[in-house]
Amino acid sequence: MTREYPDEPAGEFPSPPDTVTDGEGREIRYRSGGDDDPEALVEMYLDFEAEDRAQGIPPVREEPIRDWLDVLLSDDCLNVVACHDGAPVGHATLVPDEGESYELAIFVVRPYQGAGIGTELLEHLLGYAQEEGVEQVWLTVERWNDPAIAVYKKVGFEMTSTESFELEMAIRLE
Repeated sequence: MTREYPDEPAGEFPSPPDTVTDGEGREIRYRSGGDDDPEALVEMYLDFEAEDRAQGIPPVREEPIRDWLDVLLSDDCLNVVACHDGAPVGHATLVPDEGESYELAIFVVRPYQGAGIGTELLEHLLGYAQEEGVEQVWLTVERWNDPAIAVYKKVGFEMTSTESFELEMAIRLE
């Protein structure tokens, strides 16, 4: 399958580590990796709200969550975790795809949604990706997920396919 990407690269993005105050006045620390405390990520995903799951991820039960995180926290993937008071409240990952592209997935726990954490998490992941030489990133999003689509557009993703019930969006980093 051939994906389309914007002709022009996006601008520069911030990279982790970094601390940003969210819209609720909380200090959120963004760090790359995630493999330094995988148990904390397992706990975050075990507490994830059912209605916040999309396209079958994150998994629901503990063992599938652990297996899924084993893949995401491998050396092939890029990860950024958002933490508040030392506990993960968001996680974004880039998984290598065919060729030079990466697929994006991002998750923010419900009590932290709507405070700008998703936007910052996404920007910090893209900044980390720029440092690592990633050139192309794509994602799919359910067409009724207006808040997520707005964040992706705000950061610079463009629609590349609208032919199914999921929209495909892409960004060029370099």
